[in-house]
Amino acid sequence: MQTNTPSRSISRLTRRGRLALVVTGAAVAGTAVAAPPLILGDDGDSRPTTLVIQEGRRASQVYADVDKALELPAGSTKKSLAKAGLKLPGDADGNPEGYLFPATYPLKEKATPEQLLALMVETADKKFNGAPIAAGAQRNAMNVYQAVTIASIVQAEASAKADMGKVARVIFNRLERGMPLQTDSTVDYALGRSTPGVEERDIEADSPYNSYTRMGLPPTPIDNPGEEAMRAAINPTPGDWLYFITVKPGDTRFTADYTEHQSDLAEFNARQQKGKQGQKGKQEQAEPGEG
Repeated sequence: MQTNTPSRSISRLTRRGRLALVVTGAAVAGTAVAAPPLILGDDGDSRPTTLVIQEGRRASQVYADVDKALELPAGSTKKSLAKAGLKLPGDADGNPEGYLFPATYPLKEKATPEQLLALMVETADKKFNGAPIAAGAQRNAMNVYQAVTIASIVQAEASAKADMGKVARVIFNRLERGMPLQTDSTVDYALGRSTPGVEERDIEADSPYNSYTRMGLPPTPIDNPGEEAMRAAINPTPGDWLYFITVKPGDTRFTADYTEHQSDLAEFNARQQKGKQGQKGKQEQAEPGEG
C-alpha cells in the first residue's frame, strides 16, 4: 500500500472509537488498558497457575506480563526472543506483534518465556491461518498479515465489540479512497505510549506508524487482536462510513457526511468541556479555604 505523505489539507481524525476531526486541538481521552489478571491456583499458592493475555495488549506489555508471571527480572522475556525460534510469517520480519494471541495460558512449574511466547504464536497461527480467516483475507484482496494489522487497529479504536465491524469498514473505505487512516492509536504506538492522549504536535511524529502523515496500513500490527476484531477485519459491516466518533459512552456515530460528522464532533467537544468544568468545580470545592 502507499506510504507517501498525504496532503495536509485532508481533515485530521482522531482516536479510540472516535475518528473525530481535530478542531480544538484538545486531546481525546481513551480508556487505558488494564493489566491482565493472573489466576491463582486452588491451593492458595501465591504463584499463578495461568496467565491471561487480554485482547489489545501490545507485545511490550505481554513481555512484561510474562516477566511478572514467571517472577523474572524486567526485560527477561524480551531478551529471550532471539532464542525463542518463533514461527512467524515472513512479513513479520521477526516481530511477534499481532501474533501473541490473547488467551489463557497454563504456567507449568518450569515454564520459560520462550515456551510461553511459542505457545502464543502457535495459537495465533492456528487461529489466523485456518480456512475462515485466510479465505476472508483473500476475499478482501489482502494477505493474513494485513488482516491482522487491520484487526489490531480495530481492537484499539472500537469502544464496543458491536462497533468493530463498522470501524473495520471505515478503515477499508478510507484505504480504498486513498485517504490516510489518521488514527490516534497508531500515533500512540509510534510514540511508545500506552495512555491515549494525542495532541497536535504528536501527529507530526516522523514514524512509519504515523497514519496522519503516511498512507496505507502501518508496517506491523499495533497490538495483539482477539477473535472478534479478526472477524471484523475480514467481514466488515457494509456501509459507506468515513468518520466515527463516540459522543458519549454507548453512543458511537458513524457517517460518510463531513458536515454531519462536524455536528457530532461539536456535541462531543461540548460534552468534554462541560465535563472538565464540572471536574474543576469539584476540585475547587475539595480544596481547603484560606484562613
